[in-house]
Amino acid sequence: MASTLDEESATKPVLVNEEDPLTEERLGLVREVGAQAVWSLSSCKPGFGVERLRDNIMDTYWQSDGQLPHLVNIQFHKRTNISQIFIYTDYKLDESYTPSRISIRSGTNFNDLQELQVIDLTEPNGWVQIPIKDGNVKSLRTFMLQIAVISNHQNGRDTHMRQIRVHAPCGGKGKHYPLELFGKFGTVDFQKFSTIR
Repeated sequence: MASTLDEESATKPVLVNEEDPLTEERLGLVREVGAQAVWSLSSCKPGFGVERLRDNIMDTYWQSDGQLPHLVNIQFHKRTNISQIFIYTDYKLDESYTPSRISIRSGTNFNDLQELQVIDLTEPNGWVQIPIKDGNVKSLRTFMLQIAVISNHQNGRDTHMRQIRVHAPCGGKGKHYPLELFGKFGTVDFQKFSTIR
């Protein structure tokens, strides 16, 4: 892992979407796999822990408590395909708590994490999409992801992240149909009915 980064190594991210990432999930293009992982944090203020990142409520947030970098660790029980990560931030509300530089790392455990990309954010407001690629392949098979907040806006010390969603590409033997075809079954809870075997 490189200790210093030059300007060319930082990727130009990132798409700030007007749309909810649930749209792609409902269409059957991707599936959210964060529930299949064990999540941990480098630090948090009491009551502002990892459960706030996963509660699907945009008004709640994880707040770190300590020195940079602030880490979100996502460990899967088996090697999992990852195609994109969505992070919800709100610069208007969080100001100096909003991340300005994020590193995405991957590996089998804490000891062999490799940096995939560094993303610079400028006053993000809404969902930030981070595509994850392995060379020319549009997804990455990994046991562990780490999201590291390297710096915050206005040189802030602690960070706020409001939501994180981890997507895997939908593939396999079955054909996936848009959930709109199934009427009332258009919620994420009923996504298992989007595949006909």
